[in-house]
Amino acid sequence: MVYAYICDALRTPFGKYAGTLSSVRTDDLASMAIRALVKRNPQVDWDQLDELVLGCANQAGEDNRNVARMAGLLSGINYSVPGVTVNRLCASGLEAVGYAHRAIRCGEMNLVIAGGVESMSRAPLVMGKADQAFARNVNLFDTTIGWRFINPKMQAMYGVDSMPETAENLAQIYGISRDQQDAFALLSQQKVQRALKSGFFQHEIVPVPVGNQEVTEITLDEHPRLTSLSSLAKLRPIVHATGSVTAGNSSGINDGACALVLANEKAIKDHALIPKVRILGMTSAGVEPRIMGFGPVPAIHKLLAQQKLTLDQIDIIEINEAFAVQVLAVLQGLGLDPHDIRVNPNGGAIALGHPLGASGARLATTAMYQLVMENKKLAIVSLCVGVGQGLAMLLERV
Repeated sequence: MVYAYICDALRTPFGKYAGTLSSVRTDDLASMAIRALVKRNPQVDWDQLDELVLGCANQAGEDNRNVARMAGLLSGINYSVPGVTVNRLCASGLEAVGYAHRAIRCGEMNLVIAGGVESMSRAPLVMGKADQAFARNVNLFDTTIGWRFINPKMQAMYGVDSMPETAENLAQIYGISRDQQDAFALLSQQKVQRALKSGFFQHEIVPVPVGNQEVTEITLDEHPRLTSLSSLAKLRPIVHATGSVTAGNSSGINDGACALVLANEKAIKDHALIPKVRILGMTSAGVEPRIMGFGPVPAIHKLLAQQKLTLDQIDIIEINEAFAVQVLAVLQGLGLDPHDIRVNPNGGAIALGHPLGASGARLATTAMYQLVMENKKLAIVSLCVGVGQGLAMLLERV
């Protein structure tokens, strides 16, 4: 059986919205992660790279025209190495890793760089063309996140709830209170602070230089913050006055990139790579768009059935924290306690941030290092996806 092994992984720090990374173009940001990965593995003949695959959710601005190809060229990789960009919205980065895994598994590729990138700070405003001659009406959309150019048929069939509205839907359906959400958000921040103090993220973060005249090197994620339940309780709901979803119990709007080296056994031997984990499988599933955050539940159940495993056999469970209520609903659907030590042991997107296209790759990276450092065997990585989907991947330490 041919397997895809993850041999190394790096990411940039995740910048906050309009923060220090907002001056860096999306294609440049992705190239920095790729270049650092190549530099850290000088023994590899990178001309033998079969493909560069990046996830990106927006693709409306500087990330247009196949940002993977642009980033590959900008990173210094030989122009003979092709690049492709994939889009599964919030799970795009994990989709890219899964794309590489499947290509290697079926014998079409040997060595791949996969990952993801998003600059939400630099997401542009887009304007639709006039629908008739001399029209004076203009439709302008912010592409940072969410719906644009809505199809009326889609709206009639499924609704077009915003991301926070889908979170409020879950709070109502599963009876999850504001206090529970804030408590989970605080827990995520506390876990990240512990991980920072232990130096956990130093294995995966590559410094990013920013600025023209005076160059500053960014080495840490910008989104984590010291907070408290009382501080979180003061924040106003963002959907409606009686709602429970706030900026404090939601993921951030962020900038960042991540890149991983995947190889089969032949490429590992040929390029003197050291495999850390192998990918056992990836599954996707759909749910109603209005409860998109619940997507990981059917995706994980499908993955476990495919692999003939139970959740009790999984050592690490990384679930992207789009919203606290969304993770709490997923944990309820999986029969897991929010304080289960296997769940997001180093915190999640509420604290670290959620640059859409990069987050799935970041989760796979973090899970890989956690398996290695704790000498554990199996990890599940999962994300919810806008418009009602879930994606899940199973990793095994080697």
